[in-house]
Amino acid sequence: MLTEERRKQIVSIVNEKKAVTVAELTELLDSSEATIRRDLNALSKASLINKVFGGATSLDSSNIKTTEESMQEKARINIEEKDSISKYAATLINDQDFVFIDSGTTTLKLIDYITNTNAKYITNGIRHAKKLIDKGCETSILGGRIKTPTEAIIGPDCVESISKYHFTKAFMGTNGIAIDAGCTTPDVDEALVKSVAIKQAYITYILADHTKFGQVNAVTFADISKCCIITDKEPAKRYLEKSIVKVVSNNF
Repeated sequence: MLTEERRKQIVSIVNEKKAVTVAELTELLDSSEATIRRDLNALSKASLINKVFGGATSLDSSNIKTTEESMQEKARINIEEKDSISKYAATLINDQDFVFIDSGTTTLKLIDYITNTNAKYITNGIRHAKKLIDKGCETSILGGRIKTPTEAIIGPDCVESISKYHFTKAFMGTNGIAIDAGCTTPDVDEALVKSVAIKQAYITYILADHTKFGQVNAVTFADISKCCIITDKEPAKRYLEKSIVKVVSNNF
């Protein structure tokens, strides 16, 4: 396929889907990832698409979020949903686990229900580390730059540090979940930390209440087929076909 023809198809696909990953384009167009990435760079410079981490979004995707609320604001919404998700997630931690806990309000709530102090924990959340210590858990915190709104530790130092670990389980937060865009967040540095944590984990759990489905943020950090999603309401059938989804309630 000629370069010009392939790039026209990419623009068409992106405009139709609103958000698409490099992996999806590679499969759809039978091209290498390197070729697709070059195409996305060229199309972005030509202002035909928006290039984001892991893929691209259409220019008219007004629902693409590029900002997020503070920890305090997030903590005040969907309290019951986060509670039931976190309570179930805590039961998945075993004695021999080496657990990564992502920053975020749902993962922070998870710590309230952790009873296993034999497992080892590592986190990039400042509040998370303090809570784990208060519970008597063996805790490590990653080094790096602090992102004030989410109180998360991010940046190159954090990414380099986390890449040295191998987790049995990772519990991740997300700002949005969509079929094509995957799990997304507004911040590229935070996305890098999340993506490396998932890569270094044997199994990853995405803790997300039902309002996160159908939401797309600027940066993709994971394909939903690579994770197990724990949520409070059953999502549309297309999500169940692509990912492992565990639906829980207060009486799980």
